[in-house]
Amino acid sequence: MTLDAMSGPTTTATVRATRTSAQEPDFDRIHDGLLGSWKDVRLAARARTLDPALHRLDDIGVADHRARVTAQLQVLLDSGAVRLPFPEQFGGSGDAGGNLVAFEELVTADPSLQIKAGVQWGLFAAAILHLGTRYHHEHFLADAIELQTFGGFAMTETGHGSDVASIATTATYDPATQEFVIDTPFRAAWKDYIGNAAVDARAAVVFAQLETLGERHGVHAFFVPIRDASGTFLPGVGGEDDGPKSGLNGVDNGRLHFSGVRVPRENLLNRYGDVAPDGTYSSPIPSQGRRFFTMLGTLVQGRVSLAGAANTGAKIALEIAITYAAQRRQFAGAAGDEEVLLDYPQHQRRLLTRLAGVYAATYTQDELLLDFHRVFTGEHDTDESRQELENFAAAAKAEATWHALDTIQECREACGGAGFLAENRFGQLHADLDVYATFEGDNTVLLQLVGKRLLTQYGRRLKAAGSAGAARIVAGQAVSATAASAGLAALAQRVADGGTAAGAARSLREPAVQERILLDRVELAVAEIAPALRPAPGVSAEELAARFGDHQHALIDAARAEARLRQWRAFTRAVERETDAPTKALLALVRDVFALTTIERDLGWYLVRRRLSVSRAKAVTRLLDALVRRMRPHAVDLVQAFGYEQGHLRAAIASGAEAARQKEARAAR
Repeated sequence: MTLDAMSGPTTTATVRATRTSAQEPDFDRIHDGLLGSWKDVRLAARARTLDPALHRLDDIGVADHRARVTAQLQVLLDSGAVRLPFPEQFGGSGDAGGNLVAFEELVTADPSLQIKAGVQWGLFAAAILHLGTRYHHEHFLADAIELQTFGGFAMTETGHGSDVASIATTATYDPATQEFVIDTPFRAAWKDYIGNAAVDARAAVVFAQLETLGERHGVHAFFVPIRDASGTFLPGVGGEDDGPKSGLNGVDNGRLHFSGVRVPRENLLNRYGDVAPDGTYSSPIPSQGRRFFTMLGTLVQGRVSLAGAANTGAKIALEIAITYAAQRRQFAGAAGDEEVLLDYPQHQRRLLTRLAGVYAATYTQDELLLDFHRVFTGEHDTDESRQELENFAAAAKAEATWHALDTIQECREACGGAGFLAENRFGQLHADLDVYATFEGDNTVLLQLVGKRLLTQYGRRLKAAGSAGAARIVAGQAVSATAASAGLAALAQRVADGGTAAGAARSLREPAVQERILLDRVELAVAEIAPALRPAPGVSAEELAARFGDHQHALIDAARAEARLRQWRAFTRAVERETDAPTKALLALVRDVFALTTIERDLGWYLVRRRLSVSRAKAVTRLLDALVRRMRPHAVDLVQAFGYEQGHLRAAIASGAEAARQKEARAAR
């Protein structure tokens, strides 16, 4: 299979609406904005994924699917795109952001291909690049990039997934031979769910507890050969196939275990920690905890890319479902003709609110990619920028993957029995993307990290304000809470709204009002939680841990609210950048639908704390219904603005077949 096998146009979708009046939205402008900062890279990636040789086959078995995906990696390598993030001497250009853009689009061909490529180049080769030094680049990196050495990323263990710091695999240095001895001392220490491990991997980057001269120095990474050229495990190495999975069966996940496996001292990927021939350990980062998180931070690209890839899957699902809903008719209306599904208000609610969420996630992803690119190219690489990137990526990945799964499921149901057919892709998309909520960081655990950072930032704010300033901040929050509980905040809202439903609706469409409501959800939640979790004399570590558990649910809710606030702000910046008035108005409408959907989801929280008046709370739902109706005439154009072609969608119900069937049925009456 070659790139010459590609069929169809290689740039934008051929069916997107053409602007006929200056008073209409310009969907070409919207399309360009959705393509983001790496427009050319994204379009080139989409052109590649039109190649039928890269597409998933519905009737393929696990073994054949694995073999097909492995062969497809060579097509990607031949295209040159996979070299983008690597240094020039390896055929790359150091384009960190562009690399992830190209990676996201592989979902349209086959999510298994996307993940298999991610394992080989985004984890295995990237770990050698970012955790290794010149020796490793010269000896291992080229073969990893050029598929001469297939590799695995052996971090997760059967006994430890999210808690990487507690993995049990050991790497004990032997000064007499200048080798590390790799061991998995018990069954729970086996490496598990490792991509490429079941069949293809000939080596792995193995994460283990480094021990030298009787002292442990925490988790480090090692380049470890695991199979010979024929695919036979090397002495001391063993493994198992994880077998069929609920999805992503084109990826050969497996288990690995090690018994006295020796590798040269030089195989330690030593950017952040090294061992001298005599066994002396050294590191540019003295703190073991900080060293560990710095090392993991270099691998944040997995979370960044999964956020974008999941959103790509949601786009595909929505374009299929909305195209079908605009053609499918069911139940006679008042005029006698059967109604188009998308004209039913509940159908609009089901699909168009989620479409607004996908737009928000798209603009957010572009900002995340820009931040990632600046850090990983060295343009803006500081401790603070890396920490902020990790926090942003954690929030975006959790929100985007959960939203994608919810969207795909809703699209499946909205298409009835047709949505359950394999030819229309919803089932397989959901099955493949399901694990995106788990790998590269379980979503709940990631949001806990985001929540902890919110608490840290709150503490820093109080500390920076000094004793008097902190007292004023806390007092101000207390006054605000008291005013809300006394109904004064609600009264102020009624006054601002003029005491009318129309006034409430006008207020709720103001960006400043939306931001204040969304920000309240984060700030007040953190202010409620923080006092209970603040260390104090006489409070034991056990008591603090118990208190954290008591507030964990509220903290995770606050973190998710923070993720949605980030999305709203990114969407609002996209609206503000638009200079064409009708286009700007439509984008603002979609942004408002996203904001109101987010607020409506938490109406109970706002009402319990009296942060919204009852009249405003009622207005949220009424206004959301009205705005969704206003989105309806633009729904098909908004999904076609994604720019995907039939070769990307590959769903019978989005091919125009339903419209033709309806036409035939009407003619026969």
